[in-house]
Amino acid sequence: MYSDWSDAPRSLATLGYESPIPGLIGSSQAMMEVYNLTRRVAGSNASVLLLGETGVGKEMIASAVHRLSQRAAGPFVKVNCGALSESLLESELFGHMRGAFTGAVSNRTGRFEAAHGGSIFLDEINSTSLHLQVKLLRVLQEREFERVGDTQTIRVDTRVVAASNRDLMDEVEAERFREDLYWRLNVVPIRIPPLRERREDIPELVAHFLNVYSEANERHVVHIQRDAMDAMQDHDWPGNVRELQNYVERAVVLAESDELTVDLLPPEMRSGSKRPSLGMSAQTLDLETLTQEVVQQGLSEADPNAEDLHSRVVNRVEKELIAQVMQSCSGVQTKAATRLGINRNTLHKKLKEYDLDS
Repeated sequence: MYSDWSDAPRSLATLGYESPIPGLIGSSQAMMEVYNLTRRVAGSNASVLLLGETGVGKEMIASAVHRLSQRAAGPFVKVNCGALSESLLESELFGHMRGAFTGAVSNRTGRFEAAHGGSIFLDEINSTSLHLQVKLLRVLQEREFERVGDTQTIRVDTRVVAASNRDLMDEVEAERFREDLYWRLNVVPIRIPPLRERREDIPELVAHFLNVYSEANERHVVHIQRDAMDAMQDHDWPGNVRELQNYVERAVVLAESDELTVDLLPPEMRSGSKRPSLGMSAQTLDLETLTQEVVQQGLSEADPNAEDLHSRVVNRVEKELIAQVMQSCSGVQTKAATRLGINRNTLHKKLKEYDLDS
């Protein structure tokens, strides 16, 4: 810790900090345990299940598992399972043949095939449909699959690293996730702690992001005001490291000097007040305010360069709305369509798209 945050060094090297795994930031005991488990599992071919809230850095750990493995020379392929509909995700993962469906104008290689000899990272695997989970189980067990619209079996040697921001056993009990797939994925689970459980890592993360975004924006923001650091360490960080990254980038862009000052942080951090929890505020906030909160949460959790904001926010809200209306209508689609103000065919398509038709 620094006696004066305005004297905070520009680089991590001068912090006297060196990560046990290059590219990963954080020297807390909680992260040391994550690093240790990551190194131990990397040398095997076992499936890895990364657990943690959105924005904690699951993709970074997945990449480290690949880099430290004997497959490091092979491809590392990433797929966000929560960003695509069932039909698009099936094609993305397994590929398709020309004419397999409308718009399939040529043959396409799937991500599993592209990751042959390397690793595939399946983020938000809890979002996959039960239909796709059957195919994923087969790939994990048999190392084979068929492209959509094809009968030829393709064999692959691909290591699977999956991630979930929900408790998959809860999903199994709710019959939204196959138990057999859960046990195939959960060979070696690694829980990545949220930022609020490792606040001692915040100075290192802030210093790192200051370097990154100062260089990217041709700025020279190299100091951190004590009040600004205190505010960041007091914040609960619902969006975790991704939220911190977003705020530091914003501060660098808006800074008029070489110092990150407290006035460059969001109002709720400057005042010390906590941003209301969506679950707790539902009974006290109006719909318009809640909508703003949902969008802000979605944006804070998204990658700064994300190009899937519509599916990340709007599609998820629509899915939840349809699910709740269907439940209130006892599963009667005609009645639910009337309440939603859409025709029954549209509702039927959306139920299938969101895997709610069961």
